[in-house]
Amino acid sequence: MASCSYTSAAMSVLCVRVRRRFSPVAGQPQRLALTRTRTARHMVVTCAAESSSSTRTSCKTIVTDEEFSLAKVSFGTIGIALGGSLLFYGFGAYFTILPGSEWSALMLTYGFPLAIIGMALKYAELKPVPCITFSDAQALREQCATPILKQVRSDVTRYRYGDEQHLDEALKRIFQYGLGGGIPRRNAPKLEMIREEVTEEGKYSLVLVFEAKALQLSDFEQRQPKFTSFFGPGINAEIRKGENDLYEVRLVSQTAT
Repeated sequence: MASCSYTSAAMSVLCVRVRRRFSPVAGQPQRLALTRTRTARHMVVTCAAESSSSTRTSCKTIVTDEEFSLAKVSFGTIGIALGGSLLFYGFGAYFTILPGSEWSALMLTYGFPLAIIGMALKYAELKPVPCITFSDAQALREQCATPILKQVRSDVTRYRYGDEQHLDEALKRIFQYGLGGGIPRRNAPKLEMIREEVTEEGKYSLVLVFEAKALQLSDFEQRQPKFTSFFGPGINAEIRKGENDLYEVRLVSQTAT
């Protein structure tokens, strides 16, 4: 009985404390309503910010280039692989390690030149630069990009043979290698990647990202008119400094949608 009385008393004290804690006091309904209003406003602002952020993210989705083209295939690698396979099987058949000894001479005859041509192409090969394309820029490319911008994008995203670097002729004219007011050829900027994006004004732009360890931002800025005239007409060149030794030349199309 004593235990039951003690338990009942404890429960009574606990209930009183709970009532006191949650009982309304003067001014509490107003403060509670104000708190709820502020919370609702915060939720609305948060939802609006998340919606705006999701919209920007959807516009900035990177598009994967799945278009197949022979220009994007390394003929040097194909020549070495095909020629090496013929040589390997031809020697194996010649020494009767592999079947088909009657074809060994033919495989060796074609295998040698194919392997040599493949190695020569591989030596003179210039790999394509990476291209980052955003979905909104891809939608504007066909109707807003100038023919020259399309050609530049096509040239630098395919394998080339015999060229020292991408856009070599353009950079030679713009920076005037070895001439008065120009730069030494050893200091020439190197194209690292390109990027297709849409400006804040809704215009299509092709961004050329160069690495130039021996140049300054002023070297690019003073040649901004030359970039505009060389890659024009119908574009406006903008110069920006990237991270480390990277410089961005933004070729903005002036063609309206």
